[in-house]
Formats: sequence, C-alpha cells, structure tokens
Amino acid sequence: MKRVTPFLMFEGRAEEAMTLYCQTIPGSSVLDVTRYGAGEDSPQGTLKLARISVCGLEVMLFNSPVHHAFTFTPAASLYVDCSTEAELDAIVEVLAKDGNFLMPPANYGFSQRFAWLNDRFGVSWQVNLP
Repeated sequence: MKRVTPFLMFEGRAEEAMTLYCQTIPGSSVLDVTRYGAGEDSPQGTLKLARISVCGLEVMLFNSPVHHAFTFTPAASLYVDCSTEAELDAIVEVLAKDGNFLMPPANYGFSQRFAWLNDRFGVSWQVNLP
C-alpha cells in the first residue's frame, strides 16, 4: 500500500474550496488539477479533480457531476494544529464565514485554544492551539 488520502466530494464547488483552503491554511498549495473535457458530464474547463497539500497532508477534491443524497459530516474532520493564537484566529475567521461552529474558539481545558466548525461547504475542521 502506498498511502491513504482524504477524498472530498463536492457538487460544483471544489475549485472554490481548493482556493479557500490553499489561501487560508499556511503551508498549503495546489499540487495538481484535472479539468472536465469536451463531451464529459460537466462543463468543459471546470475543475474535475484536484490534489492539494494542506499543511503537508495530501487531500483530493472532486467535483461530482451527479447529485447525491449525502454531504459532509462532522464525524470526519480535518484537524489543524496552529503555532500561535493569531494564526488560529485567522484560520477560524476565514473558514467559519458562512459556516457554523460546533465549538466556538475557547479554552476547553484540553488545549490553550480550540475551535470546531463546519465551513461553508460543510467540511468539518478542528483548529487547535496545543
């Protein structure tokens, strides 16, 4: 086995998510992008599949052309350890915009500062200051 990679499936918003994550999480970048071609199930040129590095973790993002009856759930989340409170606050501010908090930023006793939220796409993030 080579590796395990988180795979996030969107319905038309993968490129928006890719841009948000790579601009928001320090040390993140786009590794590879594949776009839909002529005659495929989505408009030509739209993002089909992307591989990004989120602070060193490779994550795949896919734009599904098929509507499905499920979405993301907080049962699976991306966990980010931050170096400073300012870094945590900046990340949380951007990811929480048009999303919702499961646990707003605070000291819950197990870390200096912690937040758990669903971003505007429904992807769950736990952001921690150890």
